[in-house]
Amino acid sequence: MARPAARDDEQPDEPESELDDGRMPFLEHLRELRVRLRNAAAFFIVGFVGSWFFAEQLYAWLRIPLENAWHHHSARLGDDVQMHFGSVVEPFWVYISVALGAGIFVSSPFMFFQLWKFIAPGLYKRERNTGIIFSVFSAFFFICGAAFCYAFVLEQLFIFLLGYANEKTQATLFLREYFDLTRNLMLAFGAVFELPVLIYFLAKIGLVTHRGLWRFNRWFIVIAFVIGAVLTPSPDVVTQVMMAVPMIILYNLSIVVAWVVVRNRAKASAG
Repeated sequence: MARPAARDDEQPDEPESELDDGRMPFLEHLRELRVRLRNAAAFFIVGFVGSWFFAEQLYAWLRIPLENAWHHHSARLGDDVQMHFGSVVEPFWVYISVALGAGIFVSSPFMFFQLWKFIAPGLYKRERNTGIIFSVFSAFFFICGAAFCYAFVLEQLFIFLLGYANEKTQATLFLREYFDLTRNLMLAFGAVFELPVLIYFLAKIGLVTHRGLWRFNRWFIVIAFVIGAVLTPSPDVVTQVMMAVPMIILYNLSIVVAWVVVRNRAKASAG
């Protein structure tokens, strides 16, 4: 007996049809990338301009870990931290850099949302509606990484580095060098803390599973220490360990996240 013809208003059941709806030609991808970059840049400019009015206060806030470390060595260094600059324009450019760095964190939810809007057409329909959740959690982990660095890493790092000062070797600190080190560390920790979001996305599209991640766990421990050595500008082992250990914890947390994703996909397929 012949099967009745499908009605025109019926939607196909195959998952591939969901992907086809979001696919676009290569040139259209380039135009979409340009739009997303333009929107992300606009949000970043707004964050930068808003942060510029608080740049001096933000720099003073960033100095707190250094001041605490300085007081730890006050017997050799003195009571007050003295910051220097090598040119008359250096303080201005440092405050510009502070505003730029703050603009990244302020606008990060919007920039992550633009990233999601760019990659969403390649996903299934049910997965394209999670853009806001992706943006919020991406920004949350990014900011948490920077906050972890500020609260637990910077002061210990500066205590270690200032320990090299003695009667013959005096510390002369410059505005730009200090800010560059602090900014790079906070951005590196922010990027590292994105690992759970990345693993969730890869598990969602089926590129990784919790079993494969668990088998790779011992190798990831080695990779974490290598990444810690590469991303931390300081050569001391303490800072590298303080980056590697959270990476290992986040990786194992990501295994649980991948397990939940795989379990939910299996339930959906069974239903």
